[in-house]
Amino acid sequence: MFRSSGTYRHRAVTLAAVAAISAGLLAGCANDSDDETGSSGGGKGGNKGGTTITVGTFGVFGYKQAGLYDEYMKLHPDINIEETSIERNENYYPQLLTHLGAGSGLADIQAIEIANITEIKTTQADKFVDLSKAPGVKKDNWLSWKWAQGTTEDGKTIGLGTDIGPMAICYRKDLFQQAGLPTDRTEVAKLWAGDWNKYIETGKKYMKKAPGDTTFVDSAGGVYNAVISSNAKRYYDESGKVIYKDSPAVKEAWELATTASQDKLTAKLQQFQKSWDQAFSNGKFATVSCPPWMLGHIKEKAGDKAKDQWDVAAAPRPGNWGGSFIGVPKASKHQEEAIKLAAWLTAPEQQAKVFEKQASWPSSQAAYSLPQVGDAKHPYFGNAPIGKIFAEAAKGIPTQVLGPKDQIIGSNIADIGLLQVDQQGKSPKDAWKAATKTIDNALDQ
Repeated sequence: MFRSSGTYRHRAVTLAAVAAISAGLLAGCANDSDDETGSSGGGKGGNKGGTTITVGTFGVFGYKQAGLYDEYMKLHPDINIEETSIERNENYYPQLLTHLGAGSGLADIQAIEIANITEIKTTQADKFVDLSKAPGVKKDNWLSWKWAQGTTEDGKTIGLGTDIGPMAICYRKDLFQQAGLPTDRTEVAKLWAGDWNKYIETGKKYMKKAPGDTTFVDSAGGVYNAVISSNAKRYYDESGKVIYKDSPAVKEAWELATTASQDKLTAKLQQFQKSWDQAFSNGKFATVSCPPWMLGHIKEKAGDKAKDQWDVAAAPRPGNWGGSFIGVPKASKHQEEAIKLAAWLTAPEQQAKVFEKQASWPSSQAAYSLPQVGDAKHPYFGNAPIGKIFAEAAKGIPTQVLGPKDQIIGSNIADIGLLQVDQQGKSPKDAWKAATKTIDNALDQ
């Protein structure tokens, strides 16, 4: 399920290819249709007559691709399922808000991106069904922090978690070896265990013997996103106040990212741009922060020549980059049946099937004991035990305080501030001023 997430996956939506894990390929991002508002009826016309449940999504959620709609309709011959997907969340979400405001035009099930879940909880919760006690929904199936993200302060769960993006570090074994660093994934993880500062220090060691014109990491923005994503309190406090200017997490992430740039550890790239893709192909950098959905992107862009050169190691601290929810609007025409379908689609067994087909990492911790998740290995990455690596990361992710404008704040820090440091050589002080000015204007502060 590869869509806009956190700071920032919206650029990735059209870039990485989808492929089955069973064929040795972890999926990246893909278009659900050629049209911006394409309809992709996973079960359209599957059962004659009966009740038609509509599902509104953005990007690719993988339910159709994993055959779940067809499976559900076989189990329920009186049900038809029709999915409509808008490619980009930045187009999908404003339409969702418009329909919620009007109380019409809504699908029976609507997807909600992680960057928008707080705004939906605080301003639109009364428009959604409370799923906390719905038949088939077991709170303990989900990671506690994921359940909390979709639940209001008064205990109403308006969104059931679909995927998440636990982070690891993908690294080039061949480049590490040439730079005199260990290559075994366990030993590599020890280099920076518990501390992002150690990751930067490892980068400095790498650059002393860096082969050719390679660098340690792809971009300052990538470093920032990895560090900030491993913190609980970032841009907002628990009361909903914007605190990014004084946030210790933002300060840490900014300082490490600018240090990486100024010490020439970065390839001065911008993630999800053509030059970034080409750098994978040309082997220009040795590490990149990677959630499960990133693995397919690396495989596609680095190509067959880099097979067994890339590997996966645990990140310094667990962090999350990505994830979504599905909810049932109260305006649903078939509310009871929609609730049953939403519960079934997000059950551990179905999340495992979506992972197997789409590499969408389950938010259901109960799915981690299922073989297709827990025992998953990736041939392209030296048979890395990704099931174990990402499950361990997922369990350690802090419960993040999310705000309604997280995406605006994070993307401007990366794309305005850090890009000026990395590509234009501006001082961190001047770049920070430029970023905060843009953010404050966007937040009307």
